[in-house]
Amino acid sequence: MRNDATAATRAAQARAAAALPPEDDAFDLADRGFVATIDHAEVPGIWSQRPYAFVDGDAPATVHPGLWRQAKLNGRHGLFEVVPGIWQVRGFDLSTVTFVRGERGWIVIDPLTSAEPAAAALALLRAHKGDHPVTAVIYTHCHVDHYGGIDGVLPEGGCPIFAPEGFLQHAVSENVLCGNVMGRRATYMYGATLPIDAQGHVDCGLGKAVSRGSVGLVPPTVSITRTGERHVVDGVEIVFQLTPGTEAPAEMNFWFPAHRALCIAENCTCHLHNLYTPRGAPVRDARAWSRYIDEALRMFGGEAEALFASHHWPRWGGDAIRRFLLQQRDLYKCIHDQTLRLANHGHGPVEIAERLTLPPALAAEWHTRGFYGTLNHNAKAVYQRYLGAFDGNPATLHPLPRVEAGRRYVEAIGGADALLTVARAAFDGGDYRWVAELVNHLVFADPTNAAARALQADALEQLGYQAESGPWRDFYLTGAKELRAPMPKSETPRQGSLGQLRALPADQLLEALAIRLDAAKADDARFVLGFTDTGEAFEVEVSNGVLHHRPAPDPTVSLSRATLIALVGSGNGVDEVSVEGDAAPLTALLRALDRFDFWFPIVEPLT
Repeated sequence: MRNDATAATRAAQARAAAALPPEDDAFDLADRGFVATIDHAEVPGIWSQRPYAFVDGDAPATVHPGLWRQAKLNGRHGLFEVVPGIWQVRGFDLSTVTFVRGERGWIVIDPLTSAEPAAAALALLRAHKGDHPVTAVIYTHCHVDHYGGIDGVLPEGGCPIFAPEGFLQHAVSENVLCGNVMGRRATYMYGATLPIDAQGHVDCGLGKAVSRGSVGLVPPTVSITRTGERHVVDGVEIVFQLTPGTEAPAEMNFWFPAHRALCIAENCTCHLHNLYTPRGAPVRDARAWSRYIDEALRMFGGEAEALFASHHWPRWGGDAIRRFLLQQRDLYKCIHDQTLRLANHGHGPVEIAERLTLPPALAAEWHTRGFYGTLNHNAKAVYQRYLGAFDGNPATLHPLPRVEAGRRYVEAIGGADALLTVARAAFDGGDYRWVAELVNHLVFADPTNAAARALQADALEQLGYQAESGPWRDFYLTGAKELRAPMPKSETPRQGSLGQLRALPADQLLEALAIRLDAAKADDARFVLGFTDTGEAFEVEVSNGVLHHRPAPDPTVSLSRATLIALVGSGNGVDEVSVEGDAAPLTALLRALDRFDFWFPIVEPLT
């Protein structure tokens, strides 16, 4: 059962509303250039803005007023002109797809997360701006919401696909090596299991939500390897700027000289971005991020009259663009520098996150607010990037595991009832962060304690209502939901991103298998595995529970890559498929692979 906002939350929302910046021209920018749309941007069964019709009028007490405003802006959907020759379809997915008119057809930039919305966006464009073929695709970076919909726009026979150097390696490694845990945490971050309403998922900040269609990956045919590289794509000149290690490990901005338009990828968006995404990923480099924005400002800012990104709405006019780029540049550098200043004073990551504030000029802007990333989390990210997770205090060098620590905390405070008495008093006083920290110990000590689960859920719920960040809101509310109604174990354990596995080169496929090898079950072995469809072969060595591989001739067992991927996904033995040679060592290896439960618990102990 979900609850309404408490008096303490209502008071917090009123304070938050009073502290918001004055209105700017964001709504005008988001509406500018509108051409047409389809009803609710609806792609049946895959995507729709229809459930978000409740986002209207003043913010309810269950939604932070800043996030509510961002949700209204992200509710704009349809085909929009950026400048003559460049259009965007926004509001059909978490991300935005851009179309550039070439001599023969359409250049597609970032074809969304899944094929069906991408195809719908292309159909909308063609209905109003010409039924021309797709002549090229550009991936700005290696996150799935910018390439996963490729099959919805790729013409029969293919076309050139441009991407930054390292794109394929990073695209597959992020989604395969840690695919299960990242995917599970992403259900929290994007509110995938929450109802869509004012007490549930409202907006991601970065966009409405992630579409749920068919996700693919077609490798690029052209890698951009240096800043300043120029290509003429279907008659359109494009100048590229590589920005590795910013919002993504492989990312690039690019400039259209004839249009005086700059694509800033996802390096500058209409909010503060994540330096460390809550779903999990390597910490991003705030200093490099700022430096590349500065480079873009110097390379293109003097001539730019339009700036568009892979999310949100564009900006127009040289002065406005330069001001925006300068403020975004300073935003990430400020977080970087001030975090390290405080760290050098001896403050730990949690204390820095509580102390850090933006200078007044930056804090006064809507596009620097934490609708997606947060100042609190980003400060901790900078600390972790330079100094790691350990804060230097030896008391935290070797902490007890959560279950054992929980049991001892509960015992120290006088038992479960005593702890709940303290926690209920804190809840009544609106101190929900303390409730969540305190009761978490009891939930991990005794996950069957119904009163603890209920109180913890109630506290997380109010924290979610108060959160300005869409991901923070969804994390809190998903935690509350799963405390009240735990997710059942997967009937068929999910084996990671099999669609992504199909795009892996053979050697990376073997690397993905290595992280699934249960060392306790693995016998030492050595054999040469050949792939009948690619002609490649690798010596596979299992030693001390560790899998190694290296190119080698003369396979002792052979099968196709597709067969190996199917075996990995199904858990079946090699006797059920076509394999050439001595299959015994391969069978033993497959039997030692772990199978991951996607719905593992997060807010209570693993069983």
